[in-house]
Amino acid sequence: MLCEIKNALTFDLEEYFQVSNFQNKIRFEDWDGFESRLAIGLDKILDILEKNKVKATFFVLGWVAERQKNLVKKIDDLGHEIANHGYSHQLIYNQTPDEFRQDLRKSKTILEDIIQKPIFGYRAPSFSITPKSIWAIDILIEEGFKYDSSIFPIYHDKGGIPNVNRFLYKIERNGKEIQLRESLDLIFLLLEAVIYGFFLTGL
Repeated sequence: MLCEIKNALTFDLEEYFQVSNFQNKIRFEDWDGFESRLAIGLDKILDILEKNKVKATFFVLGWVAERQKNLVKKIDDLGHEIANHGYSHQLIYNQTPDEFRQDLRKSKTILEDIIQKPIFGYRAPSFSITPKSIWAIDILIEEGFKYDSSIFPIYHDKGGIPNVNRFLYKIERNGKEIQLRESLDLIFLLLEAVIYGFFLTGL
């Protein structure tokens, strides 16, 4: 007997200059000096989703939301889920637990103020919840998140836990639980290539 598989479509909403591979070249303090190309790819994606009557989850960077409130509101108005991608796109294992918590709270507040709805989902920059930063799961539970989509079940240069369960499962701490949605992330790499392709062809 075959099991039913549920597929989910997700996107990380961030600018081209914010990807982790540029961190040694582009400082956070200099981000405001770069031209935004976000709407180029996003509008095309939203049109495709609307034409095909498909809903998706958008993990939105707080820094982006702060400056592109109308785009975040547009995504929400079209019926897609808004989720948290942190504020400053810093790798989790390069932060202390307190720094991570503050970054998480800042982005969550910004997003909730824009859409006037609670934020339940989180995805770490570059899937950077790894064995050395697994403590972040406890903080997500403490901060009220219902699911996490950060743990990539493959080898990845910035993150990943190759042998982790590929299917949905839950972790409970002190009577609270969080759902881990690793298996849904496997399509992300293809979507990332498409979105950044839109950024570049829009020049």
